Amino acid sequence: MRTDSSPGTLPAREHLPAATAGTPVLDVVIPVYNEEKDLQPCVRRLHDHMTRTFPYSFRITIADNASTDATPSVARRLEARIPQVRNVRLEQKGRGRALRTVWSASDAPILAYMDVDLSTDLNALLPLVAPLISGHSDLAIGSRLARDSRVVRGTKREFISRAYNLILRGSLQARFSDAQCGFKAIRRDVARVLLPLVEDTGWFFDTEMLVLAERAGLRIHEVPVDWVDDPDSTVHIVRTATDDLKGVWRVGKALATGSLSLDRLRRPFGDDPRDRDIEDVPKGLARQLVGFCVVGGLSTLFYLLLYSGFRQFSGSQIANALALLVSAVANTAANRRLTFGVRGRGGAVKHQAQGLVVFGIGLALTSGSLVALNAATSEPAHATELAVLVAANLAATVLRFLLFRVWVFSDRREGDDPTTTGAPASSTAVDSSTGADSSTGADSSTSADSSTSARTGAPFMPQPQPQPQPSARPLQPVRPHDTDRGDVR
Repeated sequence: MRTDSSPGTLPAREHLPAATAGTPVLDVVIPVYNEEKDLQPCVRRLHDHMTRTFPYSFRITIADNASTDATPSVARRLEARIPQVRNVRLEQKGRGRALRTVWSASDAPILAYMDVDLSTDLNALLPLVAPLISGHSDLAIGSRLARDSRVVRGTKREFISRAYNLILRGSLQARFSDAQCGFKAIRRDVARVLLPLVEDTGWFFDTEMLVLAERAGLRIHEVPVDWVDDPDSTVHIVRTATDDLKGVWRVGKALATGSLSLDRLRRPFGDDPRDRDIEDVPKGLARQLVGFCVVGGLSTLFYLLLYSGFRQFSGSQIANALALLVSAVANTAANRRLTFGVRGRGGAVKHQAQGLVVFGIGLALTSGSLVALNAATSEPAHATELAVLVAANLAATVLRFLLFRVWVFSDRREGDDPTTTGAPASSTAVDSSTGADSSTGADSSTSADSSTSARTGAPFMPQPQPQPQPSARPLQPVRPHDTDRGDVR
């Protein structure tokens, strides 16, 4: 699993600034392999649609995955005849490899891709990228499984798609509805940090990218799409499904062991409304209570099984101590990961040591209950012992939750991302590649112009920039001091 991403957190999301001359707002990538028949009608149809309906400058990039037919020559002709078309040739196959290569080198602030068969209705393209342009979301995906989607495809593909997404939900706790739809977009600043973490170079690339983004707390926007299956698709379903399941296992293992540096994908403190401090409202209390109750119920069953087993060859006090010790270690580990969201090995020994202190308190409660029971009757029944221990464990459980929350895992209540601790709590971030204050999303000259407009009370207007397309309208920036409601965005 890759971990070689750029250091630092992501800047706060903002509406994209006005496009500079010669730089498209959107770069749409079309990965192809031996598509000499479909490539030209696809590119011409897409170019015609975007020229008529897309309000910003754009580029269409053909990513040729080592095609062996006439696809390269078709791509070169399209590049020569259409100014907005670019051709990139790769000597190795793999859709993920093609997307990573083109997206990493692109200068467009919004990056997208779609399949060459154009199964997805192109009217969904602008709704797909609009949340990324506005700064509302980090990634956007087309969903064929949304309630408002209209899909035409065979029963076999429908079953495979829904089964695969159910597997993702059950194994990787994915909340997005459709991982495989060939219609996605991402902000370039997010891609710059996220793509180095994605290992797959084939069809699982999409799923891995989305799972890591979701686990890091990035916002994924879903767009219902109209989709018609391509009966001539060359995708090998069985091999692709096998590779996807291997990818699910690999990513799940990496997430479970905490080997991914997802803290590098954090947004600055305050970018998420959940980061805002509200007095007298505990953070995450309801979710932690549910998780703690589930873990506690399972731990109690585990404890009772252990106690019954140890009781066969030892006294009640020794059996209770051994069962409570083993179940306490398991309980602390489970609560650390599932209830309080601590991942990785950092601090694990400290948390277990503190958990043993909590265990000692629980041992005192349960042992004291057994002493009281033996004082009341010389030979209590086994069922009576279990009943007394259950009651004592309930009291110990309440105390354990309070100690876990306010002492053992208290650092998880301060708005931390479950994937990391100690991230900077700053509302601004410095872009490591430029050294500029990336919370403004503009260069120094633009900042100076906006400061002047703020002092004079006039709405900020960017300097006019020549556009490569006469029909493209420049994207207007939104800044914190632009309060004139008459300023049309």
